[in-house]
Amino acid sequence: MENKKRALGMGLEQLFNSENLDLASVEKKIYETANREEIIEINLNELRPNPYQPRKVFDENAIDELASSIKEHGVFQPIIIKKTIKGYEIIAGERRVRASKKAGLETIPAIVRNFNDVQMMEIALLENLQRENLSAIEEANAYQQMLDKLNLTHEELSKKVGKSRSHITNILGLLRLPQEVQDMIVNSQLTMGHARILSKLDNQTQIIETAHKIINQQIPVRELERVTEGEEFERRVKIARRVPEEKQNYKYVEDLLGEKLDTKIKIKDNKIIINFNNTADLNRILEIINIKE
Repeated sequence: MENKKRALGMGLEQLFNSENLDLASVEKKIYETANREEIIEINLNELRPNPYQPRKVFDENAIDELASSIKEHGVFQPIIIKKTIKGYEIIAGERRVRASKKAGLETIPAIVRNFNDVQMMEIALLENLQRENLSAIEEANAYQQMLDKLNLTHEELSKKVGKSRSHITNILGLLRLPQEVQDMIVNSQLTMGHARILSKLDNQTQIIETAHKIINQQIPVRELERVTEGEEFERRVKIARRVPEEKQNYKYVEDLLGEKLDTKIKIKDNKIIINFNNTADLNRILEIINIKE
């Protein structure tokens, strides 16, 4: 037990088992429990990416900016790594490693911790979700990994990563898209709004053809939604519209708006409350309702 506490840090097990896991809390625990002797210089050539790292495409401009900062000021925050038989795996801090290599450094400060595979997967996902924007497909693959490895329900996962259940379900729905279309999303050729609409369609050939039309003709989300409501498009699920039983019962309106905006809607005291997760999610909603910043 004592070895385990030294490896993970006092209270870290409880953080991982909590309903809502916060990366800042995890790293803070590690830094608080590490003494100066535990912060060591590791050769950059000995480091390998976290095998559960969901990000496949890194913003090179952001890496260049970080490299310039490192050249001038050095690496302020140690990375967190795990010892393996082939060297070390990066648990948190891959951007710092990439930038340090660009800055011409040979070593980087690091703290070694013995995380298990599930914890490494959670850390890799959270580092990107809570600090940088993953592409929707990278996010979906990361969620699917967590569902498979941890045997979580969508509701349990939504609480663990601090996202709405509808967001989790809709993001995972993108994995049904053809690989060619998924690649378009990863490369930022299609927005999340476009992708969400395409994921509701059933015919794979039709989805690919429509995706190319969106790019070539620069079709906005609102127009795509209107077009795909036509009878020529095969939808995965036929949606039955609910009819209100009473004039003052707004539940059906909440359902219709929630379906259209792909988020939780509440109508109360003559106000419509629209929930969103972050700036990217808000921009997605504004695009759907055709409002420009």
